[in-house]
Order: sequence, then structure tokens, then C-alpha cells
Amino acid sequence: MCGWRAAGPSVALLLLAGGPVLAGPPGPAGRPLAPVRVPSGGAAAPLPGALSVDAAVRIALDGHPLERAAAEGLRAAEAAVGEMKAAFLPTVELRASYQRWEAPAFLPDAMQADGATGLETIGPTNDWSTGLAGRYLIADGGGRTARLREALATRSLAEHERRRVREDLALEVRQAFYAVAAALDGQEVATVNLVRAREHVQLARVRRDAGAVAGGDVIQAEVGAAAAQLEHVRMASRVAEARGRLNTAMGLPVALEFDLVRETAPVAPPAAPPVEADLTRAAANRPFSLAALERVAAAAAAVEAARSSARPRIAAEWAAGLRDDDLGLSNPDWRVGITASWTLFDGSASRRRVARARAEEAKARAEAERAGQLVRHEVWTAHARLVEAFEAVRAAGALVRNAAEGVRVARERYRAGAGTVNELLDAEAARARAATIEVQARWDHRIAQAVADWSAGRSVVPGGTER
Repeated sequence: MCGWRAAGPSVALLLLAGGPVLAGPPGPAGRPLAPVRVPSGGAAAPLPGALSVDAAVRIALDGHPLERAAAEGLRAAEAAVGEMKAAFLPTVELRASYQRWEAPAFLPDAMQADGATGLETIGPTNDWSTGLAGRYLIADGGGRTARLREALATRSLAEHERRRVREDLALEVRQAFYAVAAALDGQEVATVNLVRAREHVQLARVRRDAGAVAGGDVIQAEVGAAAAQLEHVRMASRVAEARGRLNTAMGLPVALEFDLVRETAPVAPPAAPPVEADLTRAAANRPFSLAALERVAAAAAAVEAARSSARPRIAAEWAAGLRDDDLGLSNPDWRVGITASWTLFDGSASRRRVARARAEEAKARAEAERAGQLVRHEVWTAHARLVEAFEAVRAAGALVRNAAEGVRVARERYRAGAGTVNELLDAEAARARAATIEVQARWDHRIAQAVADWSAGRSVVPGGTER
């Protein structure tokens, strides 16, 4: 591991092939950067001048909006579980009221005075009351249990969703980080190629002044130098674009500048192609597929909750307090009892509610099956691309060696007057393309390895374990 901005491995190959020793390209990346403070969990935290890929992932997971949203979603799901558990406990209320009312009263004949009619009036009177009232649901056809199961499944779903967000963010940051590293290495290669192209111009001018070649060689060499300058500008733009994408993936301001620790890693041959057991294990470990299974569990619980709405409900109720026609409240007032209810007709609403819940469950099961298929496809594709990336690195290494040898031969022939400037420029262009391909191939392999780990259910979060 190194934390300084030096030429990457591909540039080192170019230098060994006979090119001049150059420092990295000038610009903001070459300056020592002061520590920058970025939000971290609501508090300020320093961002070091040079970041490794693991440090970049940690910054993203510490304050990224998607991570915060997933964490709040999990907290909401946990609160919903507590809410469903509370339904198994009695409720107690403190009540106080005041009413003034008058109502007719029909009294039996035995209670009426002589000559009185059967209608008497009570009031107007004041009615003051206060006290406690409670209710406990004894039975509800399994509705509370079903809703609790649904809440528990939703909480597990939120946990898997948060892990999915973290793993997806970690993969996105790694891909963006490696893209920046590839662009920086490519920029260094472009810088080396630009200096070499200018050297060819000088060589052509020396030979022209000596009368060994015509002036057309100088023009052709200058065209090659202009093309190298254009490639250098293009790579600088690519670096800026890749940096903006990395900052966005980390949840940082897009224009924030910091240096990268470009770690080199051995390119190991990929494992054997995944078999059915590997695909099944990946589907069992990926948060994406696990979340789909929890959706099925939540939907199944919702079906049972819908069924409970058509079953009898039994509840115990009580109240105790004081009641009077003034604020003295000297008369006790209490009641206790059990109520039972059973909906006999609701316009088929309960039946349709169950049908809707069953359809949602069937939908969730189909989506879970599809999630398993997608995971298996992603594992298979990621392995194929990892094999391709490994072979590309091997081929690019041979290409760089052959191209460097071609430049050496063409340069010697041109110095001796046996070769043409076109031959030299063609060889140099071939070496530049080979160096660019080799740089991109190495970082593409790092990306392919990260995607392969992610798709197989192996954590790409620093310090993570297989999910």
C-alpha cells in the first residue's frame, strides 16, 4: 500500500521500456491537500488527504443519505413491532366530562302521582363525572397475533434492506474508486506518452537539420504530439468526471478534492465456475433475496389478519369514578362487564379483504422466486466477467511487453536511418494503446472481483463477513 501520487505499475513498465522518468501530472492532485471536514453522523469529522478504498466505503456508510434512510426505516419497523405488542395489553384511560341535559322519562303507572300523565321530564340538570376506564381484548380471532407476525417480518425485511443498501453502497463506492484510480493511471500514461511524442519531434528536427530526413517527418511527428496532447486533455477530463462520480457515491460534495491510495493487488486466477450449490448459497446469503422472503412472510401474516376480521371478538370493559350534578362529585359510579361482537354482514368486505391479501401473498411469492433467479444470474455473469478480466490482464501484459519492444526496434532503426518516422510513430501509438489497455484491464479486474464477491453474498463492506 502506498499513499503517494506516483506512476502506477503500467507507467513503471513504460519507464523500464526506455521512456524518461517523470513525476505525476501537475495539477490539484499533486498538491498536498488540507484536511476537509465533512458531516459524519451529525458531527464534523476530518477527511484525510489520501483515502484508501476501505476508508472511502466507511465514509459513505457513515453519512450517506441512503444509509440514513435505511436506518430510519429499520427504526420505524421496530416501533411498529412495539405497537403490535401493545395490543396484547389492557388499555386504561382517565376520563372527565361535563354535560347539561334534559330528557323525557316514561314512568310506570304505579310510580305516577294522581292525575299525572305518563310522560315526565328529567332536568335540566348538570352532569359532572370523572374516573378511570379500561378495556382488555380477550379474543379477536387471531388478528393481533397475525399483525404481530406481520410486523416482525417487516422488521426483518427492514434489516435485510439496510444490509442491502450498505452492500450496494460499498460496491458502488468501490467501482467508482477503481474508476478514479484507472483514470489517474491513464492520465499518467498519457503524460508519459506526451513527453515521448515531444521527444520524437525533437529527434525528427535534429535529423532534418542534419539533412538525414525531409521536413515531412517533423510535421508527422508534430501531428503525433498534438494527438498525444489531446489524449492527455481527454484523460484529465475523465479524471474529473470519475472524481465527481466517486464523491457522489460517498455522499460528499461533488467538487471535493482528495488524494487516493492506489493499492496494488495480485491478479489471482478465478475459481471454478459456480455450481448449483454455490448459486443456492448465494441466494440464501444475499439481502436482496432474503428481503423478498420476508415480504412473503409478511404477506402470509396479512392473510391471517384479514381472516380474523370475520371472527368473533370478546373484550372485558370496566369503569370506576365519581358522578354528581355539581363539582362535589360525591356519588360513586362504576360498571364492569364483558362484550362480544361478531359481524354477520359487511357487504362481503371481509371476504374481499381476504382475497386481496391472498393475491398479495401470491405476488410476493412470485417476486421472491424471481429474486432467486436474478441472484443466480448475477453470480453466473459476475464469474464470467471475472474470468474475462483475468484473461484481459494477462493479454494486456504481453501486449505491453511486445509494444515496448516494437518501439525500441523502430527507434533504433530510425536513428540508424533504416526506418521511417511513420514506423516509429506507429510503434509509439501501439505502445500508448497497450499501456492504456493494461491500466484499464488491471482496474477492471478489481471491479470484477468486487462484483463477484457482492453477487455471491460475500460482504464488500470493510470488516464484513459473509451474509
